[in-house]
Amino acid sequence: MEDESRARTLPPNTNAYPILIKGFRRGWFQKGIDLGVSTTFLGVVPDNQAMLNAVVFSVSKGELFAMDLRERDYCRVLVADTNISMLENTLPVPEGQVWIYVTKPESVKKSSMRFPIVQSYVDVFISGCIQQEQRHNIQGFAKQCIETTTDWSAFWVNDRIYPRRPFIYQPKAWQIDQLLNEVIPEFFEKIKIE
Repeated sequence: MEDESRARTLPPNTNAYPILIKGFRRGWFQKGIDLGVSTTFLGVVPDNQAMLNAVVFSVSKGELFAMDLRERDYCRVLVADTNISMLENTLPVPEGQVWIYVTKPESVKKSSMRFPIVQSYVDVFISGCIQQEQRHNIQGFAKQCIETTTDWSAFWVNDRIYPRRPFIYQPKAWQIDQLLNEVIPEFFEKIKIE
């Protein structure tokens, strides 16, 4: 979702457009590596009863290869055209193939004390959702990101630099925290400072 994160792999001018995808579920269940200190990452699994909001962007064959390298812990899966809806009414569904990266079955594992959700990663995700909401003027897009993400957990640590003054390094910290507190207060109140 976040421009800066996407720019680590793709040219910084890659335009992303908000979409709704049916048949997949996003959640905190992508197990990190077993070596040293690790985390639980966002993952996606096929689920005919679920949907999630996301972004779609065009890539060349070379850029797709670069994305595959970046997302090597996931599997790239084709999304059926019938499962895609653009969230901007003026845009058509993109031509060509649309792919999503899903969690490998052996990597699905809920967060735990050893593999917590980390706030710095939540910040990248939610700040990207806020960027898309503001750029495309889609009211509630960031809130929908949180609502369509499952497996939030009390195993969640605040690893922000200066967690009591996070705006120094994360300008959207207040917006992120406000959204999290509004949508998932039962988990937000249990975040521990690491």
